[in-house]
Formats: sequence, C-alpha cells, structure tokens
Amino acid sequence: MPGHPASTTAIRLHPDDDVAIAMVDLHPGAETTGGTKVVEPVPVGHKLAIAEIAAGQRVHKGGHPIGVATRPIRPGMHVHTQNLGTIEPDDSPHGEPARPGPVTDRWSRVDFDGFHRADGRVGTRNHLLVLPSVNCSATVARAIADRLRPHLPAGVDGVWALTHQSGCGIAAEGPPIERLRTVLRGYATHPNTAGVLVVGLGCEVNQLPELVTGLPTERLRTLEMQQSGGTAASITAGHATLSELAEIAAGDRRRPAPLSELVVGLQCGGSDGFSAISANPSLGAAVDLLVAAGGSALLSETPELIGAIAELQQRAAEDRVSEALAERATWWTRHAAEHGTTLDANPSPGNLAGGITTIVEKSIGAAAKGGTTAVTEVVPYGVRPDRRGLVVMDSPGYDPVSATGQIAAGAQVVCFTTGRGSCFGSVPAPALKLSTTSELARRMPDDIDLDCGTVLTGDETTAEVGERILAAIVATASGQPTCSERLGYGLDEFVPWTEGITL
Repeated sequence: MPGHPASTTAIRLHPDDDVAIAMVDLHPGAETTGGTKVVEPVPVGHKLAIAEIAAGQRVHKGGHPIGVATRPIRPGMHVHTQNLGTIEPDDSPHGEPARPGPVTDRWSRVDFDGFHRADGRVGTRNHLLVLPSVNCSATVARAIADRLRPHLPAGVDGVWALTHQSGCGIAAEGPPIERLRTVLRGYATHPNTAGVLVVGLGCEVNQLPELVTGLPTERLRTLEMQQSGGTAASITAGHATLSELAEIAAGDRRRPAPLSELVVGLQCGGSDGFSAISANPSLGAAVDLLVAAGGSALLSETPELIGAIAELQQRAAEDRVSEALAERATWWTRHAAEHGTTLDANPSPGNLAGGITTIVEKSIGAAAKGGTTAVTEVVPYGVRPDRRGLVVMDSPGYDPVSATGQIAAGAQVVCFTTGRGSCFGSVPAPALKLSTTSELARRMPDDIDLDCGTVLTGDETTAEVGERILAAIVATASGQPTCSERLGYGLDEFVPWTEGITL
C-alpha cells in the first residue's frame, strides 16, 4: 500500500468506498482533499461520508462492507455508531486467494542468534520459570522467584513466577483443566524457557503427576508444598532447586539460526481507525517476508476475525483448513449467543473512540496482520502447530489471554500493534509494540518500539515498514530488549483462557 501525502485531510482506501478516513480533525465548512465539504465534526481516524448513503444501504470501507446505514447519510457527515449499524459477516469470499510470497533472497540468508534446545527448537530468551499448578501455590512460587532474582548468574535473562487463578474448583476432566494444562505444559517446554520449577499444593484438581507426565525432565523440577514442610520450607527447597537450574542455564550460549526457526505471535490492542491502514498491513508485509523465508506466524483473536473469515478461507491451503475456519466462526457466534451477547460487542470503548464502529470493520484490520500468504493450519488454543507458515490459533480477542495461548503454542516473539496506546508485555517471549501513528510514538515513547505512522505521512510504504518490522523482529530474537522488557511487563499478562465468555 503506498503512503499518503502529509497534506491529505481524508483518504479513500478503495474506489468502491462510501467513506473516507479523516487524517486530521475535520470541522464543518472545510473541504477535504477529495472535494467533499464537511458538514459536521469528524474526529481524526473516523469515517467521513463521501457519497449519498440511503438508510438500509451497506457502507463500504477498503472495498469491504463494514455495516449498514441506520438512517440516511449525506456527504460530509460523520459515519459512526449514530448512523451505522452492525452487519452479519459476509460468508461469500471476496478479495484474492493467497499468492506466493515475495522474493526474499535477502531474508532467506539472514540468521538470528538464539538458544538451541534439545528438542530442536531455538529460543530468543533464556528465562527460568516457576509455574504454580494451582492458585494455592502462587504465593510460594512468587517467593521462590523473588528470592533468586538478585542472585541470577550471568547468561540467565530472568526468573518469573507466572501465577494464575485456576487449578482447582473445576472438573478433573473437560475444557477448563485441559486448556490450563496445555498452557502450563507449553510454557514449561517453551524454547525461551531455560529451566522450570512446577509448584503444587498437593490436594488440587490439577495434580502434579498428571500435569508433567510426558514432559522432558532434564530441566524440569517439581515441588509439592504439603510434602515439603509447608510455606517456609517449600520456599527454601524451591530456591535451592531453582538455583541449581540457574547454574545449568548460565552455560547456554546464543548461536546462529535461520528465520525458519522463528514463530511470531500477532496481536493488536487499543486499535483505532488507522490500524487497518498503517500498522496492521505493515506487520502483514513483515509476515509475508518471514513466511517466504520459512518462518511462521500465529494469527489469533478469533472473535476479532469474524468478519474476515471468508477471506481467510480463500487463502486456506487445504479444504480442511477452510472448514476449520468456518467451524470456529460458528462456535464463537453460538458461544456469544449462549452468554447473552453478540460478537459485535467486541469493539471496546477505545476502539469506538478511535473510529472503529463494527466488529466487521475491526475484523478487516485485524486480519491484515496476517499478510497475504496461505493459511496452512488452524489449531486449538495453546496447541503447537504441526505446520509452518501462517497459522490461525483459536483464542478470545482479549489480548493477554490470546498472547498467553500463542506463547504456549511456541511463539518466541510477539508483535503487538496499537493505535490508542495499549501497554503490554509478555514473558518468556518478548513483545514488540508497533504504533499506527507517529503522534502515538511521540506521546508514549517508553512503550512503542517501532513507528508505523510513516505510512500515513507518505514517507514510507507498508512494504518498506514491513522490512523494518522484520529487522526489528530479528534484532529482538537475537537479544535486543524491547520497551516492555525494560519496563518489567509480563507477570500480570499471563492469563490462561478459562471457561466462560471472553470476547
């Protein structure tokens, strides 16, 4: 996508569009660069009508139907919640099927420096984790990590107790316990995990033997509080065990690895009207380059993809992938209805303030993070894919829950786009924050790693920003710290998906 001149006041994304996007705050009486006279205030990032729109008529943005007019709309009017209603996602494919990735001789020869693990995967960090099997052991897990932290040997990037609110008070079988175990096992065996201590109370539903059965034991240890003398004794014993793992991890060294060993989690949060124009398609351009070089990316937040399922089906590598996408869309629609809501309830107050009106509109931008390459697989929450390339991992749209699942599924780096200024970080996989506008990058410099707003000013194309994003991914994978790492994010953002409606 080409950039836009800095003098542009509103941009029309597609010839079939009924609306343009305000590049600045538009006031009544002004005339846009497209020749539309503004008749009412339109905030920056919001939609401006550029044609007569009848009540009941579908409204198009970026060539896609995003909603239906609930009343007549004249050119120059603000198009938002007051006159634009939801629309059922279009199940007829539009857009183009997946196309081969770009020529990437440069990126196919690029390596990152990572930690080569016994299972063949490559880590981007060298962390120690303390994982409680149940909320009852969370305090002891934190105390063990806190006691070791000041004494970590060189070569160990950090020690983290990732606590949660589950592990008991649930059935011994079924989705809640299985999802929790999938996440904990994924973190315990993650390539960024240099060693792990799993701490249980002893009487919980999530029993230690069932949790760790089948996991490699070389760098995994367990501790049961009821058999270790209680709180104080367990902290002492856990500290001694974790110290031993730290000495082992201190011997790990980075070595070159090809980009085909990278798995990147794709997230967006605090999205605005520019997300679908700058940061998300730029991240998609980076994904196309990464996939063409043999790497992988995880596209998730399924409720936020609901309006783009048909287009993702067009890009499915096999019929079974297309069918799996359709099944997930049906499940989420039914799941929301069973809990008395709809998927159109997903856009947050911040999304609405930023110019996004409907879930279909949000979906188009969210899907852009996945670029244009084929969807090779659809996997359940937290499950490691069998195939490389662009994979859809099912998850709620809530960022911490979704990112937790992606990391459990093996993502060694997370890329997180934001328009409103979402603050997020994760461990053991570092998170890169990408801003939709340069104004946001200036306003929150401690939180933003890379500015994609140059697409809006015309200084760069999405392809050029995509190259910068992939370069940043490689640098991060090789050890360069991210903003969220410097700020200490990651503990409270560990949120496994629990049963119930989470949109």
